Amino acid sequence: MGIPVRRTALWRAIAVLDRVVGSPDTARQVRAASERRARLGALPGAHLVTGRRHRDTRVVSSEATLPDGTVLPLRVYRPRGTAGDVLPVVVHFHGGGWIGGDTHQSDWWCSSLSARAGVVVVSVAYRLAPEHPFPVPVEDSYAATAWVAASASDLGVDAGRLAVMGESSGANLAAAVCLMARDRGAPQIVMQVLLYPSVELVDRFASEDENAHGPGLRRADLRRFSRLYLDGADGTAPYASPLRATHDRLPRALIQTAQHDPLRDQGAAYARALRAAGVEVRLTNYIDAVHGYVAIPGIVASARQALAEAIAELRDALAVRTE
Repeated sequence: MGIPVRRTALWRAIAVLDRVVGSPDTARQVRAASERRARLGALPGAHLVTGRRHRDTRVVSSEATLPDGTVLPLRVYRPRGTAGDVLPVVVHFHGGGWIGGDTHQSDWWCSSLSARAGVVVVSVAYRLAPEHPFPVPVEDSYAATAWVAASASDLGVDAGRLAVMGESSGANLAAAVCLMARDRGAPQIVMQVLLYPSVELVDRFASEDENAHGPGLRRADLRRFSRLYLDGADGTAPYASPLRATHDRLPRALIQTAQHDPLRDQGAAYARALRAAGVEVRLTNYIDAVHGYVAIPGIVASARQALAEAIAELRDALAVRTE
């Protein structure tokens, strides 16, 4: 099945914008490209593509101070009218190839999930490569998750009902955080929601060739992002490539993939690895979707179906009571 015509037209427009942003390789170029993309996303009418923040969610800025003194900005989503309630919590890691992106880019997804699932979502602004290469982003992500669990009473959340979630490179971090939490004995994570995850930074998959010039993400981008993220580190390390880890005693998983995405087969491979280790997994491949669909619900209709699936799975895993 091909990509719908209106979506193809959008990707042609994005290709023009990509040429404006360029393919950065140095830290200075990466930051400049990120700033240009942020400005494009703030243009009037952008919400027609990216979706609106859910009106029943309150969003506040906060920060986590890590044991080494590092301060990470947080974006905290909470359903309105629940100020005195203790709610389950989902720690979220944004995508962007470990070198870009921010906590605002999944505003529609995070706010809608918070309002409709009845959970607090804490989105983490982890430090980015190439200034902060592996393992800094994943260590930040783990430390932020541990901070959320330790700060549960201040946040009004239940540390016993904690999940992690991420998209693309953020899903890589979420998967790695689950490994680290298991290996280090804390915090207890109930579920991982992995949206079109990158879980292997060395080996190639058939979907990379099939979607080599795919909309939103190209095969060449995967290699460039991995190179900038690793900065010479070993890409086969389990916390860099979670597919290479042992997978026993990990939390249940929802893995979503997109048919027209070079990362598609990585998600399926991770689902197989988790199942082989006895982990409960739900894998869904959205056949009309492209990479990054959670950030563009105005273009990819199945983004709303994907959201409903994530809400249902989190409600079940976190035992959320709904009226």
